[in-house]
Amino acid sequence: MYTSDVACEVRKKAEMAKRAARALRNLSRDTKDAALRAMAQALEDNENAILESNSIDMANGEKKGLGDALLDRLKLNHARIMAMAEGLRELANLEDPVGTVSELTRRPNGLLVGKMRVPLGVIGFVFESRPNVTADTSGLCIKSGNAIIMRGGSEAYNSNRILTKLLADAAVSCGIPQGAIQLVESTDREGVRALATSDDLIDLMIVRGGEQLVRAVSEYATVPLIKHGKGLCHVYLDKDADVAKAVEIAFNAKVDRPGVCNAMETLLVHKDIAQACLPQLVARLCESGVELVGCPRTVDLLKDHCDIKLANDSDWDAEYLALKLSIKIVDSYEEAVDHICSYGSGHTEAIVTENHSLAMQFLDDVDASVVLVNASTRFNDGFQLGLGAELGISTQKLHARGPMGLKELTCEKFVVLGQGQVREA
Repeated sequence: MYTSDVACEVRKKAEMAKRAARALRNLSRDTKDAALRAMAQALEDNENAILESNSIDMANGEKKGLGDALLDRLKLNHARIMAMAEGLRELANLEDPVGTVSELTRRPNGLLVGKMRVPLGVIGFVFESRPNVTADTSGLCIKSGNAIIMRGGSEAYNSNRILTKLLADAAVSCGIPQGAIQLVESTDREGVRALATSDDLIDLMIVRGGEQLVRAVSEYATVPLIKHGKGLCHVYLDKDADVAKAVEIAFNAKVDRPGVCNAMETLLVHKDIAQACLPQLVARLCESGVELVGCPRTVDLLKDHCDIKLANDSDWDAEYLALKLSIKIVDSYEEAVDHICSYGSGHTEAIVTENHSLAMQFLDDVDASVVLVNASTRFNDGFQLGLGAELGISTQKLHARGPMGLKELTCEKFVVLGQGQVREA
């Protein structure tokens, strides 16, 4: 089965990872936390080398004609490198979930039954663009006792290589086993296939990328797969929304970082607040270069305020990942929820309202990995939600949903403590 050079590379790395995972699960928290701090220091000490490698990727991306949003996801700078280091140190400060025992109960026969949290084992991780994910992923897996094999996109080849080497070397220097942090350097798609079909060595695959990549891996994966699906995120401005609050939230959700999965793609506005809210919001959006499309009522309301085009059917199903926004005026809360249920990807949905009972109803009515009240969709992020970092945002329901932090990278096994009991028929 493994005949090509790429497949052989993956197989060799997976075997190393399997050995490393056995050692990792028994390491002390002190050892893992020391490694995380050393990894953070390595990033700070080698900032110039990281930026040099990233500049090569940026130049290649510009030559290939990557859009502004993709280039933004690819770019590293001082602030982003410091944020990567901060994230690793934050992970070191978090409680270690591995080995914790819960739900201990005494059975009538005297057996003590509980659940112990344990690492998953070896994780295969496929992602595109954002090289800062390399640090988040490595740190999360070390802290949770898992070995990781990453395969990044060709656009971040040089960045991912240097980051993985720095992180792995720093971890090994603190007692982490060789093979715990690895990168499949080949960007051939066969490497992805080899990872996704190595079910004898890899315990879980996580795919974080475009819809086309996720769909392709889903078709041939034999390893259990968690998808970081597309982020078709909505913000609904209810008739009882505070206008100033609504404008700030919607603006942030779209403009803060439009090329990421938790950015708003469609804005839903109740007809009773549209006149008070939309003109001032779109003025700010247009100043920031946002291209606008809308339903007929939206176009009619805003035609004298900005350049807005009529949306077509595909716009309501589009994850733009760019400075583009669809706007729809709705007659009711029910119409807004129906729209979200019809077009949402189960990623992130938000409502802005001062009506507490309606807000609580929205939490019940809308099915997504994160549902927010009076807050930007941009908060669906592991670091922002106190997880230290995330491996991705699962839009599935098994075995994890939402940002995948430390706890989501572990599972539970039953443990039974006895004093010589035997089962009687």
